[in-house]
Amino acid sequence: MLWLKALFKALVLPPAGPLLLSALGLGLLTRFPRTGRFMAWTGILALLALSTPVVAFVILKLVDSTPVLDPGSVREAQAIVILGGGVRRHAAEYGGDTVGRLTLERVRYGAYVARLTGLPVLVTGGSVFGGETEAKLMLQALEGEFGVRVRWVEQRARNTHENAMLSAEILRSEHISRVVLVAHAFDMPRARSEFAAQGIATIPAPTGIPSMMFESVLDFLPSTTGLESSYFATYEIFANLARRIAPAN
Repeated sequence: MLWLKALFKALVLPPAGPLLLSALGLGLLTRFPRTGRFMAWTGILALLALSTPVVAFVILKLVDSTPVLDPGSVREAQAIVILGGGVRRHAAEYGGDTVGRLTLERVRYGAYVARLTGLPVLVTGGSVFGGETEAKLMLQALEGEFGVRVRWVEQRARNTHENAMLSAEILRSEHISRVVLVAHAFDMPRARSEFAAQGIATIPAPTGIPSMMFESVLDFLPSTTGLESSYFATYEIFANLARRIAPAN
């Protein structure tokens, strides 16, 4: 199942999805010229649009519109849960595995929320394809680099559903039913739904909230930043759809 998910992400999401659509269209030009041209141009234009920061912003806001954490909303929270967001394998400058960029952003914001609230911290994230677990690397970063103590470490989860399920087991054993949940804004709706399904109420603490402040004409031109944002947004759209069609047990 995990390999199928990885294959889907590689072949369907941008940039591969639109490029494959264009390639298929070009392959049909001889027998079906109108259909082939339509598919080829659709793929090209879709890739250009998805690479534009303005378009990426619109898609991200369609996925999530959670506001910035209100410090006053955390009064009834009992803990902070930080979701893993990927690992950077074989980082030469660190002598081994380290937290990926998304995980680092979550860890940094989680440390900020922990200092703000004084709540105990749980980190969750396993290892999908081997190597160090996300949670272990998050623990090292939080305690060694940000000076924030981690109370609970969940190292078996391989996806958001398991993050919620396995974290909930730890939280229930500590009689905790309401947490501050730290994840990226695009991941927040699905993550909150997964925790709610496990009986854990969440106060969202999103990071990476998309900004509508466009500073130059470059924000209206294709870029790798826009493409990456569209990638995350389109993945969440498909993931939310899949969760509605076939909820995880």
